Amino acid sequence: MTAHPILSWSPSAIVFDCDGTLMDTERHWQEARNITFRSFGLKPPAGFGERAKGVHYVECGALMAEEAGKPDLVDDLTEALLRHFTALVDEDPVTMPGASALVRLAARHRPLAVASNCPREMVESCLDRAGLLGCFGHVVVAGEDVRPKPQPDVYSVAARLCGVPPEEALAVEDSLTGMESARRAGLRVLGTGPCPPGPDGEAADLWVSSLADPELVAWARDHIGA
Repeated sequence: MTAHPILSWSPSAIVFDCDGTLMDTERHWQEARNITFRSFGLKPPAGFGERAKGVHYVECGALMAEEAGKPDLVDDLTEALLRHFTALVDEDPVTMPGASALVRLAARHRPLAVASNCPREMVESCLDRAGLLGCFGHVVVAGEDVRPKPQPDVYSVAARLCGVPPEEALAVEDSLTGMESARRAGLRVLGTGPCPPGPDGEAADLWVSSLADPELVAWARDHIGA
């Protein structure tokens, strides 16, 4: 990994995804989806968790209704999904391994932003409770004029707000949906978690097992913190 070109590069800004990248909340989304399905007497379709990973919660509610064959329940499923997720996060807000140290180091030397498909209040609440909200100059979420991932909008806006061209910014992501968004916006991509087999493995410029990866930490110290 030490010879990888991205590890000899110094980005001008870093844009982080939140769920599953900074905050250990992807498991909360999975549990919230399961609780929501059960509360309506429905069974989660096989493989639904992977298909829903990184998807905006409104689109996830629609996908739940579609795959369950209950199109009339879109609004109810969406509302219940967000309600259950919020309750789970409130009970257990935890950062991902290495996330806090990397963010705190980078924030002293580079403009940082968050690009998320989650509601703003949820992103800001999670980061605030983790003591990280003040490290970010900008929090960009999907809304009326900003389309959710995998559209490029959240990353395009984040790079612009950081004051750098997209090609000079690094996106840090854990989902293929988010990686596609960052790629389409023109950012380089660092993927966290297991590198998937086949073409999906090319979604990121580089994969690390976690943000606590020793070589990533050394790169951040030498190319971000120097």
